[in-house]
Amino acid sequence: MTNLTLKQLRYFEALARQGHFGRAADVCAISQPALSMQIKELEETLGTELFERGARQVRLTSFGEAFALRVRDILRSVDELADLARASQDRLVGRLRIGVIPTVAPYLLPAIIGNLTRINDGLEIHVRETLTSKLVHELSEGRLDTAIVALPVSEPSLTEVPLFSENFVLVRPSEDEGKPVPNREALREMRLLLLEEGHCFRDQALSFCNIHSALPRELLDGSSLSTLVQMVSAGIGVTLIPEMAVRVETRSASVSVAHFQSVQPSRTIGMIWRKTSPLAQQFLKVSEIVRQSADAMRKQYKSSIVDVGAEH
Repeated sequence: MTNLTLKQLRYFEALARQGHFGRAADVCAISQPALSMQIKELEETLGTELFERGARQVRLTSFGEAFALRVRDILRSVDELADLARASQDRLVGRLRIGVIPTVAPYLLPAIIGNLTRINDGLEIHVRETLTSKLVHELSEGRLDTAIVALPVSEPSLTEVPLFSENFVLVRPSEDEGKPVPNREALREMRLLLLEEGHCFRDQALSFCNIHSALPRELLDGSSLSTLVQMVSAGIGVTLIPEMAVRVETRSASVSVAHFQSVQPSRTIGMIWRKTSPLAQQFLKVSEIVRQSADAMRKQYKSSIVDVGAEH
């Protein structure tokens, strides 16, 4: 076992994730034969096979699955050792792997990245946009440093820092402008367009409408907020979107936007990271930059939102 190397463990981890020698080699920036040789040497050192090799895909053996869990712990610990050195500096340097949920990324990321790179010269930012469940999983495994999500996530191993709250607005066809804004009871009777399963924003919208049972036929799914707004523009139904998305998503759609008048649906956006991360203080500084970026953009969005309910 003394011949195991970190390089071999990283190659193994890449192959375990990709399930394909070619893709794993690309991730590791080496040739496929070189990767195959390192994996073969690793298996010879261990005295057992780690992968079942198929024509188009490789799969972990039962031993390989158990081995993969330990390897991920080892690699995460090694990365945190490197973070100790980074933590001794006043500002973030090197690589920052940040995850963002899809209902935040298109609207907030440009400002965040611009402000982060301006303040932290030479910072290399890697962005991962995906669902909260995947971000939490990848963060726990050490594949991400931090993530911007809707809170709470309620993971004991993660630190949660609330950044800001924002309301949801109702998006209706343009011909509905001036009509009374429905309350959530009335909204349940309408054809409500929602994001597909897995999006936390979908769950928040359902919770506001107090819909917990099997979805009625009038509820339709979309893959993005942009898709939902365009469906509304086509007269298919109504939807909810967060305030930060209004200016971007409604500028090319024939829709009207209204605030709810009594109970305001909302969400809290925050940052999360591993409690064991040595970069906690740096992430707190990043969270403040995110907060400031969001405050500035939300003021711009507020100025472009037409509060139909207040005008009529």
